[in-house]
Amino acid sequence: MREQLQQIPDLIPVEPTSRIGRMFDSLRLPTFRLFWGAMMTQQGAMNMQMVARAWLIYELTNAYTMLGVMALANALPMLFLSLFGGVLADRVQKKGVLVKGQAASALVAAAIAAAIIADVISLDKGTGAGFLIGASIVQGIVMGLMMPSRQAIIPEIVGVSRLTNAIALNAAGMNINRLLAPGLSGLLIALLGIQTVYIAMTILYVIGVLMVLRLPPTGTIALGRPNALADLREGLDYIRNNSIIMALLILTLLGVVLSMPYMHLMPAFAKDVQVIQPGSYQWIPSIPIIGGLLKSVPDLLMESSFRLGALLSVSGVGALIGSLWIAAMRDKNRGSLYIWSIVFLGISLSLFAFTSSFAFAFLLMIGVGLGQSVRMALSMTLVQAYVDDEHRGRVMSIYMMEFGLSSFTTFAVASLANFIGVQWALGICAVLLIPLGLLYLAFNRNLRRLQ
Repeated sequence: MREQLQQIPDLIPVEPTSRIGRMFDSLRLPTFRLFWGAMMTQQGAMNMQMVARAWLIYELTNAYTMLGVMALANALPMLFLSLFGGVLADRVQKKGVLVKGQAASALVAAAIAAAIIADVISLDKGTGAGFLIGASIVQGIVMGLMMPSRQAIIPEIVGVSRLTNAIALNAAGMNINRLLAPGLSGLLIALLGIQTVYIAMTILYVIGVLMVLRLPPTGTIALGRPNALADLREGLDYIRNNSIIMALLILTLLGVVLSMPYMHLMPAFAKDVQVIQPGSYQWIPSIPIIGGLLKSVPDLLMESSFRLGALLSVSGVGALIGSLWIAAMRDKNRGSLYIWSIVFLGISLSLFAFTSSFAFAFLLMIGVGLGQSVRMALSMTLVQAYVDDEHRGRVMSIYMMEFGLSSFTTFAVASLANFIGVQWALGICAVLLIPLGLLYLAFNRNLRRLQ
């Protein structure tokens, strides 16, 4: 496969001389631009869903535990099906898997929009939580089968030499969506209603389907054995016998399970912790010239949906900075930077967990987004860079499973929040990230020295 990729004319490595050129190198490839555009629409819809689904279930139930239940409903199918999604990615054309996955996601979003319009999901009646959980399960099934293909197709599109850049640009696209989509979602909820968000999600998923359909067929790996379970066992043996891949996957797992709960608990922080006192921001309309344009901001800040979207969006600022930085860097000192990003994330997230000031939390989310973005981009890059082509789909399925495992931590943290408070519950997880990173820096020389 590696040799085949290098024979494709537009994949021949030609390293740009400028830093800006290196930053956007992979976007010079038409196929990657098409893939990146499709990914942008999917990530936009998913980030809107992150706000809408969490806000809706919390408004319906007003229970921390239900935030954890929603996370489990989405993650458990992904956890159990990702392995088979990896086998699928190594057996068939990944393009077809992506088309079907995007189409199924569009149908789920459309079904929820229809349920809200038909009053099956109703804030006034407090009904529809079961429907939301069922839809979340279906979405988890789709993601479990699709995500390994979405990750494993990248080297087939850009080649080995551009892998770091392509993954970082992928992360940059995701973080542009993190910057724009949550705030837009919160604003739409506050102004036009929750159903508007799901209609917009449906449109974005459909656009993504149309773009993926235009992708050319990429290389496939035809495994010799017809038995999928045999393929799965062989993939697990490969991981077990590769110390670098094993160390990366373990550190990624620990980083994910300790850092991801905040994403699902954000509605609680926006509504119950980082509250706005009436009149606190009434001075905004008095700002010369632009105050008139911002006169509605104080009223919007009183809406928890808007604060939730704003907090998640501003994290996208730091995340975008981090991903573009990784996109421009050379393949050097990636291992140590990956570990330091976990330490930085732990510090930022710890401070966020224990502040009740919305303004301070707003600033801290920039650091959280930066740390999370660098951690995710480098972990995925290093895993893909150090795995061979024949096992990439199955290794990436294990990688994606780790995000499913984080739902158990989220459920535990959400349940613990009922007893010790949401700030302490999240803060304990966040603080543990700091010694985790420092221990890896001190004792895992091989991982620290990865280039």
